[in-house]
Amino acid sequence: MMDCGPLGQPVDLKQLEYFVAVVDLGGFSRASRLLGVTQPAISRQVRSLEVELRQSLLLRNGRGAVPTEAGKRLLAHARGILQQVERARLEIDDVKGAPVGHVVIGLPPTLARVLTAPIVRDFRQRFPKANVSIVEGLSATIQEWVQVGRADIGLVYNPAPMPAIELAPLFEEELCLIGPRSAKREAATVTMRELPRYPLIMPARPNAIRTLVEARLAGIGQRPNVTLEVDAIGAIVDLVAEGLGYAILSRRALPDDGARAGLSARPVVRPALKSALAIAVSAQRPATPLQRACVELVAALAQRVLAPE
Repeated sequence: MMDCGPLGQPVDLKQLEYFVAVVDLGGFSRASRLLGVTQPAISRQVRSLEVELRQSLLLRNGRGAVPTEAGKRLLAHARGILQQVERARLEIDDVKGAPVGHVVIGLPPTLARVLTAPIVRDFRQRFPKANVSIVEGLSATIQEWVQVGRADIGLVYNPAPMPAIELAPLFEEELCLIGPRSAKREAATVTMRELPRYPLIMPARPNAIRTLVEARLAGIGQRPNVTLEVDAIGAIVDLVAEGLGYAILSRRALPDDGARAGLSARPVVRPALKSALAIAVSAQRPATPLQRACVELVAALAQRVLAPE
């Protein structure tokens, strides 16, 4: 708690954290979903902050919430206060020597399947006094988690530039048309212009691959034939195996028994369809020694386990 109200009323750090999250995400519902806190609880904390400061900090409308002039001024101070508290904690942790603390890593579903075990294994070997959590989500969601602090590090596909996020490109991955293996002889590849012929099962926007496919097809005056929207990659592969449609995913999305399941993966070509993988961290919060070491660990593992030969 700290005294920064006009009458010496205590302002809770949690109030500042929630206020910053609401502004960054543009509304209470998104802040609630990403912070894992109920919307009424966030609303009460922000309202208490407004009462203590005797200022209206947010303009609430049907599309979300935007800061008032007073809110904009408080936002800069709130970020600075939260960062100073984090720096103080880091300096105290540094005194202890070996990296300690807790780090949260966000992974897309196709990568979580192959990277979770190596990350946890290497992390425990290198940082026995620290803890790691793995959270799984679509790339756009992981970027939001990194932005608001729910995740410290994220691996993301085709990330959209954001002022609050620092991105380090890793490599590009070939995308394929995943579908039932045909009894007839198939071409080894599928051209971009052929994609609209196939009924696709894809995640809803703003999924990174969905956005990429739509943008590339729009460039040649076409659009994908999306017949079913499913956000779970594993479920998409299962539906494709049932013969209910096709998917556009990296080859690694196929189960280990993909061939036995009767699935084929044909690269999309002319032009080649590739998904760019990057590592994301916050550009606004200072990184702890543990987080900096984990960025190196995750980047090295991604290159070793995932990078195309």
